[in-house]
Amino acid sequence: MLLIQGYVYEYDWVIPYVLGALGLWVLYILFRIFENWYANTYDRLLYRDLFIFRTLSRKQKEILTKEFHFYSLLTSKEKKRFEHRVASFIKDKDFVGRDDLAVTDQMIILIAAVGCMLTFGRKNYKYALVDYILIYPKAFYSNTNADYHKGEFNPREKALVLSWEDFLIGYRITDDNLNLGIHEFMHALQLDAKRSNDIDGLRFERQFQKILRRLTDQELKDKLDEVKYFRAYAFTNQFEFMAVLAEYFIESPNDFKQHFPQLYEHQKCLLNFNFAGY
Repeated sequence: MLLIQGYVYEYDWVIPYVLGALGLWVLYILFRIFENWYANTYDRLLYRDLFIFRTLSRKQKEILTKEFHFYSLLTSKEKKRFEHRVASFIKDKDFVGRDDLAVTDQMIILIAAVGCMLTFGRKNYKYALVDYILIYPKAFYSNTNADYHKGEFNPREKALVLSWEDFLIGYRITDDNLNLGIHEFMHALQLDAKRSNDIDGLRFERQFQKILRRLTDQELKDKLDEVKYFRAYAFTNQFEFMAVLAEYFIESPNDFKQHFPQLYEHQKCLLNFNFAGY
């Protein structure tokens, strides 16, 4: 009770709400501490989705079922999570056709599905640094280096840019380790992880550093030179290496594991890929 100039102000009713809010805050902090401990101890996430409530239309599900092989590898429960994530991704992004390209449901679903496939093992799957998906009919002229590109990630404009023609080639040929969608989404994922300090970002960076350290091992370097498993473009720089690594991991996991088992395990842990036979 507070007395000011003869007036009585009673604040006792506020106390339970303040204590309740304080208690919830303490529980949240404790949960986050436990979540981080669990991730560091077991090198995996405590959970990925608290709520699964969004779904796709029948037509959109048909596209996934008929045209996206990864979806067919998932269990019924995992399929519902994947559908929720694809629907949430679509709601979160603007898909824009360039050079008079009409954006179709097939384009939206397949591009969103590739992005969500790469982040299916993560908590944060929407690519915070991407607001726009720009789709060209084919290779496009880019002002970044005055040349024609099949795809690019522009963090300044928060845009992922794709040639639909080349996206389809990469997506439909599933065993050549060339996948434009995976490659460009991986670039966005790398920068997102580098700029964030959440569990997903920290786990990504930890495994990323393990991969880089492995690349300094002379025995591995000799084997890379001998086998020549990864295409030459992978060795342009460390970011291109990680993008190419993701293409090989998704498209030919068995060959990847056979040739370079330790790199495979680091990549699997980096993406938290404990499903669909990986």
